[in-house]
Amino acid sequence: MQTERLLLRRFTEDDAAAFFPLASDPQILRYTGEQPKQSVEDVRQMICERQLRDYELHGYGRMACIEKSSGRLIGFSGLKYLPEFDEPDIGYRFLVDCWGKGYATESASFLMQQGILEFGLKRVIGLVDPDNHASASVLRKLGLAWEKRINPEYYASGLDYYGLSLTAVSEN
Repeated sequence: MQTERLLLRRFTEDDAAAFFPLASDPQILRYTGEQPKQSVEDVRQMICERQLRDYELHGYGRMACIEKSSGRLIGFSGLKYLPEFDEPDIGYRFLVDCWGKGYATESASFLMQQGILEFGLKRVIGLVDPDNHASASVLRKLGLAWEKRINPEYYASGLDYYGLSLTAVSEN
């Protein structure tokens, strides 16, 4: 799959080294609630436990975003089923030098459309730290609206919960 500037594909275990900065840089992880990974092997295990498992169980998951102009893996984007909410979440994460370039909106918009067409999804949510204004802005650009503040056990400060009916998106 591809957008104007990105190739979007499933992750493989071989992506662990390229994924490592996305899982170890404290600046990138600031609003995720995740602890930095310490090794490429930790990232390989995470890819197996998260992305590869999601593809197997749900048919979709976060996708590797490859910048066409450079050929490098610059981030991830896509849908992830969250059983605690019984809804798919749209999420994205990019290398710092790629922030502010519109990659999150470009990739997430495309992958939400794929969710409608390939998987018949009717609704998507987005969870964001209230202090992460850039990520909240992307959710709003994608058409999601703030619904409530939640306080999941795994995230100390609470998260803003955004949602969107995908039937409205597919009619446009």
